[in-house]
Amino acid sequence: MNINSVILQHKSVCNLVVRRKVRQSFAIMSDMLDNVSVGELRDEFSELQMTYRNILKYTVEGIHDPERQRIYNRLLQSILRLNDRIKQDILARYSGWYTYSVRNREEKEERLRGGNIIQSVDDLVFKARLDKLLSSAEIGKPGPDSEKARETERLSGIIFNHLWLTDYYGEAEESLLNLLIGSGHFEWHEIATFVSALTLSSLRVWDPVKIKLLARLTADVTPHVAERAITGLAFSLYYHDDRLNLYPDVLKTARELDAVKNFRERYRMVVLQAVRSRYTEQLSKRMNEEILPKVVKLRPRIEEKLDLDRILGDNPEEGQNPDWSEMFRGSEEMFKTMEELTNLQMEGSDVYMSAFSGLKKFDFFRELRNWFIPFYPDHEAVDSIFRDDILGPGINELAEALYKTPFICNSDKFSLILNMKYLPAEQKSLMLKVFRMELEGLEQMKYDNELTDPAAIFRTTVTQYVQDLYRFFKLSDFRNEFDDFFTGRLDIYNSLFYRETCGSVADDRSMADYFFSKEYYEDALALYDTILKTVNDDAELYEKAGYCHQKAGEYEKALEKYSLATIIEPRTWTLRKSGLCLRRLGRPAEALEAYRRALQNEPDDLNTILMTAHCCLDTGNYEEALKHYFRIEYESPGNSRVLRPIAWCYLVTGKYDEAEKYFERLSETGLTPFDRINIGHLALCQGNTRQAADNYISAVTGGEMTAETFLSAFNDDIPVLTANGVNPDDLPILLDYVLMNLKKES
Repeated sequence: MNINSVILQHKSVCNLVVRRKVRQSFAIMSDMLDNVSVGELRDEFSELQMTYRNILKYTVEGIHDPERQRIYNRLLQSILRLNDRIKQDILARYSGWYTYSVRNREEKEERLRGGNIIQSVDDLVFKARLDKLLSSAEIGKPGPDSEKARETERLSGIIFNHLWLTDYYGEAEESLLNLLIGSGHFEWHEIATFVSALTLSSLRVWDPVKIKLLARLTADVTPHVAERAITGLAFSLYYHDDRLNLYPDVLKTARELDAVKNFRERYRMVVLQAVRSRYTEQLSKRMNEEILPKVVKLRPRIEEKLDLDRILGDNPEEGQNPDWSEMFRGSEEMFKTMEELTNLQMEGSDVYMSAFSGLKKFDFFRELRNWFIPFYPDHEAVDSIFRDDILGPGINELAEALYKTPFICNSDKFSLILNMKYLPAEQKSLMLKVFRMELEGLEQMKYDNELTDPAAIFRTTVTQYVQDLYRFFKLSDFRNEFDDFFTGRLDIYNSLFYRETCGSVADDRSMADYFFSKEYYEDALALYDTILKTVNDDAELYEKAGYCHQKAGEYEKALEKYSLATIIEPRTWTLRKSGLCLRRLGRPAEALEAYRRALQNEPDDLNTILMTAHCCLDTGNYEEALKHYFRIEYESPGNSRVLRPIAWCYLVTGKYDEAEKYFERLSETGLTPFDRINIGHLALCQGNTRQAADNYISAVTGGEMTAETFLSAFNDDIPVLTANGVNPDDLPILLDYVLMNLKKES
């Protein structure tokens, strides 16, 4: 059985159903049903086929039925649900995945216990029996090695697996979640983990009941619960976005959440963090290939400048911060890079993925649930270090500092703790010292953030949780059993649910401007285009949309947006960008007109003057080009680069004496191979063929230009040479002379 084929068939059916192509979807499902183990699925398929035939018959016969659309919609929902069940049945039977081995084990244990109490039809009996189970377990706040703790852990695992592996939730699961949160028997970190189980279940099998439960939990006050619920809601609805139009109840839930205080702001935080996650691999690659090798080279200097051997002096609080700019002297680029990374880290970018990706092979991570446990100081992974001679006495400070740091996600915190006991004694001691110093600073930073930004805790928790999810889908041993939506665009802002809740013009513009400021131009453009469907009198919107196209190399589209912006308000910036796009499109005459208009707005802007001069050069308006280049020379004395185009303009217009003066001035600052070619052209136009040949040869023999590049440049300039009286018949002979002498030189 080819499992990948089954998954593709399932996706094909989903796509066909949402596009109302029922007949084609039935054909694929009929093929899939050959591999199912449950006859009930075949019976249900036959019933759906019959229902659809009746709908077709009544429609063709013109029988009016006011309920037909509702029935048709319910039919589409039923087809999708049956398609999901067929997929799950085949995967359970043939995949050999961890997911289904756990489910089989849990079902076997439930039978040994005498039945699944959570699926009890009688809610009162269900609640009483679960309460009895909880009571018999005497769950409280026991020590880590007690029987009570082991029973709590066992029961938490059962609940997690049930929530994760149940395909469709009923009243029992709703009652279970209500009881878990309201019972007082479970700690905040356990409840947060249960929310992750609900999210995994929602991603595995679509169920509107799960969506409603996640929506309700977004308002819960238990630490980490609302953050995980809103993240799970965002990812689940994005993953199942194509289905939402068929589920009006889910869209109703969206509209209700829109009215909940802070929901829109919090939902947008999740969307922003999801977009940041797309750049994690790019950032990790940069860390491994660019930054870390440079840091290794700088290490001796860093150790000397920071006095790392005496990091804990007698009065460390009284010392000043090291002079970073001094430390990086001679490595200014490195300093800027580190500063940039610090800013990225403060924003929530995942700068530690590359550092911790190799620390996910501990046995701890072989249990799927552990990837979703929030880090807390009393976890057994921390408790195990109490027995370490060096770490044990300081484990409280270490664990507390790790718990409070906002820059490391939960998964990486566990990795760090698990790895510490394998470090050499000297490194263990250094780590303890560092964390003790960090603890006070983290307390103050947390206090300051809460004063200035009420949403700081929520944002930090969401950031860490999205990074936890990213590691699970990228690094865990279970990743092949899940669709990795982190490989896609994760453009949640384009999903139907987002548009229903946060899709106002103000929300879209705020989000788009953020993307624009971070140079996420593709994301920004998607939102600007959405806004421009309803707002068409805002020049800035067209300008920014045009710039996004320009950065993508889509110059025609950029020009279209710039033109619309110019109609509203002909700003200099827009005219200059229009000129740039026209030049890139090979339309120099139109570009010149754009720059001339810009120059009328700001006649003293040197950049506009310069670009106007370049366009004059492109179009052969050498006299006008000279006028503008002279302005640059006057306004920017000492700028040797402007000498080059001035010399060229004099050359092509036959003013050889003036050209020679400027080439002489240029030679004082150092000549490029192209300068030597142009000086050779001047000599050739003046009738000095031998001097021309010498300059051509020197352009290549300097090692900065190949013979092929020289030939290409020379051939481009032949029209200029012949226009200035050079005999075209002499040129092949001259080129052969140059090339033959180049071979002698080599």
